[in-house]
Amino acid sequence: MKFDIIGDIHGCFEEFKELTTKLGYTWETGVPKHPEQRKLVFVGDLTDRGPRSLDVIRVVWKLVIQEKEAHYCPGNHCNKLYRYFLGNKVQITHGLETTVAEYEELSKSNQQTIQNQFIELYEMSPLYLQLDQNRLVVSHAGIRADYIGRTDKKVKTFVLYGDITGEKHEDGSPVRRDWAKHYEGKAINVYGHTPVKEPRILNQTFNIDTGAVFGGSLTALRYPELETVSVPSSMPYVKEKFREL
Repeated sequence: MKFDIIGDIHGCFEEFKELTTKLGYTWETGVPKHPEQRKLVFVGDLTDRGPRSLDVIRVVWKLVIQEKEAHYCPGNHCNKLYRYFLGNKVQITHGLETTVAEYEELSKSNQQTIQNQFIELYEMSPLYLQLDQNRLVVSHAGIRADYIGRTDKKVKTFVLYGDITGEKHEDGSPVRRDWAKHYEGKAINVYGHTPVKEPRILNQTFNIDTGAVFGGSLTALRYPELETVSVPSSMPYVKEKFREL
């Protein structure tokens, strides 16, 4: 199997379109298709902060649910949007406000459609993906080798938020341990969540969240080639959002 794994899009639809085109996909049918049947894989955080979150949802829903041509696992922003669409009480902050603003501009019937699509996408998707006979594992914030195969609450917290300590940085974001430093699993382990200036490759782990929504770039990892491909972001650069691990 050949995959192109896309880092955190966060509503950067134009960059998503540009990156998939650079990877050889065509958009003639309104969604990206590859002439050699390569499949897209999404590490989550499709929405929030960027300008076109709902367009990203529409395309990923069509690819994953309707056409079964791609794979997706949710991120922490996906989890929050899911809870918002269910009517749960969530704080409309940390980027969710941009997605909600887009949503509120729609007609009632279009709101219902996008809500139904995203709920279906979220509920039909696994916590993390095991692909190519378990030689490849893809999650939002990463996964420890001893957690692969498990889906309990501890694992869910890890794949959505990373290896959090319970402490906070000055900006309010959680302090996270560098689990990739100690990864000894056999599977190629691909994730996003923590923005880095360049793809971070360590011990068979690949962090491909290169901060598209913070003015960095949007990155894909080609598998099995293990080559990264990036396109620059059109968003303003926010230096403090890039974590040095």
